Amino acid sequence: MLSVIAWVGTVCMALAPFMIDYSIGKLLAIMGLALLTVQATHAKLYNLMLLNTIGIIGYFYALYM
Repeated sequence: MLSVIAWVGTVCMALAPFMIDYSIGKLLAIMGLALLTVQATHAKLYNLMLLNTIGIIGYFYALYM
């Protein structure tokens, strides 16, 4: 199951840059980072968890500000 979550997160992150000027691109980036954070948490990669969290906050800011 973790592998599926990671792959879906990867696909979201791969598609997001092509649509980043629209809300859907930012939402894909947020979803992708959130899903990849699940994988980072399982592997105890705290630096990636921090980077992903900061990225999620940044995309939320770009989406709503």
